[in-house]
Amino acid sequence: MNLLQKIALVFISIFSFTLQAQDMNVGFSHLEKGEFAKAELFFKDILKFYPKNKTARLCYARAIGLNNQAPAALENFIQLKSEYPGDLEIELNYAESLLWNKKFDEAKVFYSELVQKNPTNFVAHLGFANTLSNLKEYPTALANVNKALELSAANPGALVSRKYIKLGYGYQYVNEKKYSEAEAFYDEILVDFPLDKETLMNKANMYLITKDIAKGNAVYQLLSKDHPVLALNGLSLLAHIDNKEKEALKLATESLSLSQNITDESLKKQTQERYTQALIWNKKYKEAKVYIEALQIKYPNENWVLSLAATLDIYKSNFPDSITYYKNILENDTKSFDGNLGIANAYKASGETSMAYQAAMTTLSIFNNQGDALQFIKKMKEDFTPFIEEKLSYSFDNGNNTALASRTAITLPLSTRWTVNATYQYRKTENTVTLKNAESNDYLIGASYQFHPKISFSFETGINTASSLTSNYNQLLLHTYFKMKPMKLQDLEAGYKREMQNFNTDLIDKQIATNNYYLNYNLSTNFNFGWFTQYFFTSQTDNNNRNLLFTSFYYNFLSKPVLKGGLNYQYIAFKDRVPTDYFSPKKFNAVELFLEVLKDEKIIESKSWFYNANLATGYQFIENNSKQWTYRIQAKLGYKFSDRLLSNIYVTRSNIASTTASGFTFNEFGLRIKWNLSKEPLFTLK
Repeated sequence: MNLLQKIALVFISIFSFTLQAQDMNVGFSHLEKGEFAKAELFFKDILKFYPKNKTARLCYARAIGLNNQAPAALENFIQLKSEYPGDLEIELNYAESLLWNKKFDEAKVFYSELVQKNPTNFVAHLGFANTLSNLKEYPTALANVNKALELSAANPGALVSRKYIKLGYGYQYVNEKKYSEAEAFYDEILVDFPLDKETLMNKANMYLITKDIAKGNAVYQLLSKDHPVLALNGLSLLAHIDNKEKEALKLATESLSLSQNITDESLKKQTQERYTQALIWNKKYKEAKVYIEALQIKYPNENWVLSLAATLDIYKSNFPDSITYYKNILENDTKSFDGNLGIANAYKASGETSMAYQAAMTTLSIFNNQGDALQFIKKMKEDFTPFIEEKLSYSFDNGNNTALASRTAITLPLSTRWTVNATYQYRKTENTVTLKNAESNDYLIGASYQFHPKISFSFETGINTASSLTSNYNQLLLHTYFKMKPMKLQDLEAGYKREMQNFNTDLIDKQIATNNYYLNYNLSTNFNFGWFTQYFFTSQTDNNNRNLLFTSFYYNFLSKPVLKGGLNYQYIAFKDRVPTDYFSPKKFNAVELFLEVLKDEKIIESKSWFYNANLATGYQFIENNSKQWTYRIQAKLGYKFSDRLLSNIYVTRSNIASTTASGFTFNEFGLRIKWNLSKEPLFTLK
């Protein structure tokens, strides 16, 4: 080859290299802009002319990997890695392709070696941090992303990675109920990314879980400027948690109106869902039903609409229909959270305990450590946990009678159907004028059996032993009854009870046993009205009989706490008047208005107060006598120290003649303690 040929060859090589560099700049631009399909085609063409070009091969592998062809990209990088051992750029891309293929454990090992060999390489530390984040190894991930930011201060990609690492770490802390640690991470992210939507949403969700209304409202107010519909949906839910249902509906209605002007279909659905929920919370069931039917036409067989229909049926106590809806949800998606936990709630409300527990456990198997599912299972177990209850009381009336009493009861559930119990009751009475006194002791054992989700049977028997200055005797005690739900929103109890009259010393001396045949019936409604009726027919061993009717018509003004009021009516008639022994009119009527407020101990969390107050006033009519003004005051205040221990004090005062056997003003106060004997049931729920 002569000199001219050599010079020409050099120029051709230079020109070819320059052309490649210029051409590849176009491909680099495609990659930088995220135009991966264009980049793939571009580098594919380059490789037709320069099949061995390392840069083109590397860029082509990146392009196909980022264009949803992760396995093919990994194969290319494996080939390049074998051809260019120790090439850092290829190794970094190979490591990243492991992430694309979700081979996080392999990536962890490879990145670990990379950062050891290249401790000052920004890309290696950032890739390692992202790998560890995917493995939920957040402390080490955070250390590596912070190292990357030391090497490249304020690098946008590293800051975004650190944001998602802290979001993941915060979510983990929330699941572990370490809320202050999670809150600290969210605040740190907001320093890097002020008013970041994802972070604010995660923070708000945490406050929904902790029921921190004030902080939750503050976060949603921050979101409201740029995301008003999203913020209003959250504020509506917070209002519901705060038991402000009218406010919840007002906010949801405003959100629904604003959502007409947005294009985000997912947010539109969420807004329609919140509005429907708010209608249900406010017991506007007819409106909710109409709205859901419209949604079912617009979004046929979509799970969120089916869930709304199921929720409405639960609120209306249509549990079979609710279960059907939840089954449809699970047919669409077996891993649906709403479907699995929703059907668990529906089964529990239907009395299908085993089915409810199974559905809750399925929820936990899909959503590990999910708070609502854990709480549901915890509450279910509490229903079958053995407990002991102690009640101490002191009473007196203006007939100079006093009484000290105690009641100790142990209840042991042996399965979801069988429960056994034992009770000991002691009562000592005295008349402070005559100084006569007497004691009675009741020893009882019993069992209950739930042989149908809506029907249970209970039986209790025992012995009463009584003694006074003039008598000493034993008597049989018996109590047996059925409880059933004949139709939705109805409760019926029918039973027989044999007991001894032991209100005061004179009655204990007379050895009067009563045989009570009774019915209790309660009817609830979906429009806040309710009706309770009780009837007793009593035959006594002194040959007297009694008929007693009590009925109460009431209205529920609030549900949390319960606030209800209404009208009570009571009628009593004895076959024989025995006024010297006990209050026994031929005809007695009483009418009263009452108001009751209740915070139920069954629904509160530990470290919380519970209470009950009942005030009533009216008139009583004893035979043909003039009407008499009456009043009744009952109050209870208690504290739940833990999931296993609670206690309360109570007081009662009344001048209604029917309250006591003697017909005088009656007062009682006492102390009650309830302690769960174990943390869980004695048997294994299945």
